[in-house]
Amino acid sequence: MLRLGRFASLEGAQNEQESGVRAHYAKYEYKIPMRDGKYLFTSVYAPKDASRPYPFLITRTPYSVAPYGPDAYRRSLGPSPEFQDAGYIFVYQDVRGRNMSEGTFVEMNPHIDHKKSSSEVDESSDMHDTVDWLLKNVPNNNGKVGIWGISYPGFYTSASIIDSHPAIRAASPEAPMTDLFMGDDSYHGGAFMLAANFGFYVFFKPQSVPTLPSPFPPFDYGTNDGYEFYRNMGPISNAETRYFKGTNPLWDDQANHDTYDDYWKIRNIAPHLHNIHCAVLTVGGWFDAEDLAGPFKVYAAVKKYDRGIFNALVVGPWVHGGWARYDGERLGDVTFGSNTAGFFRRQILFPFFEQYLKNGPDTGLPEAYVFETGSNAWRKYPSWPPPNRTERTLYLRENGGLSFDPPRPSANATTYDEYISDPNRPVPFVAYPATDVPQEYMDSDQRFAQTRPDVLVYQSQPLDADLTVAGPVSPRLFVSTSGTDSDFVVKLIDVYPDREQDLGDEHSGNDVGPPRVTMAGYEQLVRGEPMRGKFRRSFERPEPFTPGRIEEIDFTMPDINHTFRRGHRIMVQVQSSWFPLVDRNPQTFENIPDAKPEDFRKATERVYRTPTQSSGIVVDVLP
Repeated sequence: MLRLGRFASLEGAQNEQESGVRAHYAKYEYKIPMRDGKYLFTSVYAPKDASRPYPFLITRTPYSVAPYGPDAYRRSLGPSPEFQDAGYIFVYQDVRGRNMSEGTFVEMNPHIDHKKSSSEVDESSDMHDTVDWLLKNVPNNNGKVGIWGISYPGFYTSASIIDSHPAIRAASPEAPMTDLFMGDDSYHGGAFMLAANFGFYVFFKPQSVPTLPSPFPPFDYGTNDGYEFYRNMGPISNAETRYFKGTNPLWDDQANHDTYDDYWKIRNIAPHLHNIHCAVLTVGGWFDAEDLAGPFKVYAAVKKYDRGIFNALVVGPWVHGGWARYDGERLGDVTFGSNTAGFFRRQILFPFFEQYLKNGPDTGLPEAYVFETGSNAWRKYPSWPPPNRTERTLYLRENGGLSFDPPRPSANATTYDEYISDPNRPVPFVAYPATDVPQEYMDSDQRFAQTRPDVLVYQSQPLDADLTVAGPVSPRLFVSTSGTDSDFVVKLIDVYPDREQDLGDEHSGNDVGPPRVTMAGYEQLVRGEPMRGKFRRSFERPEPFTPGRIEEIDFTMPDINHTFRRGHRIMVQVQSSWFPLVDRNPQTFENIPDAKPEDFRKATERVYRTPTQSSGIVVDVLP
């Protein structure tokens, strides 16, 4: 009875929300013509109060603009209630080839810099034609347009403002997919993001004609343990033969284009972000498991190519799109001390659009407005990364030590640490069963991994003062392997004091209740990333390892802004699998999507730490 009551209350709240939209907005549905003769299905919600003109706020999406039908209303409009209350003309559009829009859907539709005819179309031209039509056919508009979207709609936001229509005055690409192979959804460090992509493409499939979306039955994994499911799947090729069976070429593209080839290069939107004439507010989350790299690349590209416009970056302690759905007060067992998402929506995003679309007051936003985890404080910087940082190296030391002091010569000391990596018994990425990718893995406790013999652990002494790291994290490892290929996963970890009373008052500001576990000794993941060794010199032309030969591996993990508090320790873990977040490397130099079970072999991995081969992690430290 209690359960039914809760559902009834929820349904009542949803009906009340829809009634609020219906009371104040009129809904219209249009098929807007594009220059090549195709029509894009578009829903428009216009304020019933016609006493003043309103700007357009557009979201373009491949996920449907449901509900469909002129008398079926969304429960809410815009990024947050402030927008709906303030009054905008809200526009939702099915992108080309999705749901009720005509045309052919193309994954991360490549931008065409120099179009030669009206038959050459992309997201920029579709947006231009949409804006032109709306301005001429939707009454009571003020001639100004904003666009925003999260994740795939974030990509459409970025792509739609290239050569931007003069009526577009403001855009907010949020968690924008930008370069799928280079750190966004598909590949990280050349390693395939297995669980997330499989879970997405069992549902997201091409369509041949415009059609109303229908609910998909949940995929039956046959277990609640993704580790078991994906290990039993075997090589990636079995996903096609057992599950997809020719039904989804989008999965085939993701899995089989396993080098940075032309398929990926033309889909990287960052080099094309030219001729943007509107204000841009790019948004990301430090714990975004899907598109953490995208916001930094969009911000940097707009800064490089589009001088003279307002261009800012906001990053908070959020999961993928969490700033729109949650309060941002905690992730898993880690708390952030305040409603960070509500602050962003009310104090940053809403004033931004009000300023540029309604001549609202100047927000005074800095170029970089970022949340500092660890200290749980918002920071304002004139650019990102902050200009006053100092590069330092955390060296991997003997006896599991970690220090800013480099290794010293020693005649008797062992010059390397080693472990045996078995791809048939990979290191899990979480300590509990999960078929999806729980985003709390991004800051979860790493003590479960520390106890494994195939994970190397290096730890500093307790810090005698706060240490703030801001910017990219760059492992620099000297390694060897007995195989011909191997992954090297590096994790930067904040180790809390062993005793609860030593935590001081840094967690006392939690107004959502006490942590669900004691934080004493907690090993919080701050940043982790794989690097597929065969790409150590080039993501385009992989090379095998020579067994036993020492090689240098340099790569860059996504940025952080984290304070390691006084009394905490810094830890680095190194391993060669992270499953099933990342697909298994057979540790033999193979085309991994075509690898056979017998190709997956154990390998002995060594990490060297001598004065001339000093493995470490390069970080940027703030004064």
